[in-house]
Amino acid sequence: MPVEQLTNPQMDVRSTETILDRTLSVWDPRAECRFVVARPADEPTLWEEYLEGAVAGYRKYGAEKALEYRQIQAGDTTALFFVAIDSNGTVAAGVRAQGPYLVADQAHAITEWGTDPGAPAVRRMIEDRLPFGVVEAKGAWVADTASRRGELVGALGRFATFSMDLLDVQFMLATAASHVLDTWRTTGGVVADHIAPVPYPDDRYETRLMWWDRSRRRGRAESMQLAQLLLTTSRPTPSAGIATGTGGNVVRPMRSVS
Repeated sequence: MPVEQLTNPQMDVRSTETILDRTLSVWDPRAECRFVVARPADEPTLWEEYLEGAVAGYRKYGAEKALEYRQIQAGDTTALFFVAIDSNGTVAAGVRAQGPYLVADQAHAITEWGTDPGAPAVRRMIEDRLPFGVVEAKGAWVADTASRRGELVGALGRFATFSMDLLDVQFMLATAASHVLDTWRTTGGVVADHIAPVPYPDDRYETRLMWWDRSRRRGRAESMQLAQLLLTTSRPTPSAGIATGTGGNVVRPMRSVS
């Protein structure tokens, strides 16, 4: 299914203010992990654990360049991040989101295509979607030692799409190596097939541009899980109780859920 061309915006122009005002969490029965979403400044210990896992995961493939650790370490370029905490209290996976963007140059995809012939098309797609709201998913990783790793990979992609709801935008973009495209497609991602892949971070990889559209209706299970996420919050420092599903307090619902 091709990425749709846009005409008139269906949403108001977005601001960069996040509506995530506290740490949220929800148990995922398929991955048997509790997913926690927070801002780096609100959960510095979890943020450090996310970074440690990302460094280990990217280093395993010799792709540390793509992580850009020094640029993201402080957390000020990350709007929110998700981590999966297993029943032992170990952070087993994570992903972060940047945005909402005001200009296309804020998107890391612009850097990845650089001077490639496809760069103008990448820029045009981002600029066309800015009035609807755009965030970018980055730094996804899953630990090799995680139990139910296959289910966790799928769950991580599914939770990343909740960034659109938490940041109140219509679109999420991500760049992904060819070998993970099928997994991201199962979460609603659509590859921009008219844009040729680029060798990023090096010639071993073919990186493609993908888009998610919040206006596309989710399945009942995903909608229920999003609703549960929005109605629970972890304590300031997630504990083993949070990881196993015994912690949490009620918070206000989000303004809207697709």
